[in-house]
Amino acid sequence: MNQITLDFTGCKSPLNLHLIIKDTFGFPDFYGNNLSALWDSLWEYCPPDTVIYVKGVNTLPKDFDEYMSKIFDIFKRLEDEDENIKFEIMS
Repeated sequence: MNQITLDFTGCKSPLNLHLIIKDTFGFPDFYGNNLSALWDSLWEYCPPDTVIYVKGVNTLPKDFDEYMSKIFDIFKRLEDEDENIKFEIMS
């Protein structure tokens, strides 16, 4: 099983979050750095049989809570729609 770890430790902006996601998953340069692009790109670029770990969430500013909830909803939806993909928040 593949393992992908997204480390958001110290992120200061939503753009920074998306750049980490883009680099970690190997999304193309035209990745849109938004929630819609995240959903679309995950279907195309997330390898099968993958566990996605997220860490560093507790280091993010509190005003990120709503945006992170939306990102987590996307990962949970992906997990619900593809039984070979798992999602776990580490911290």
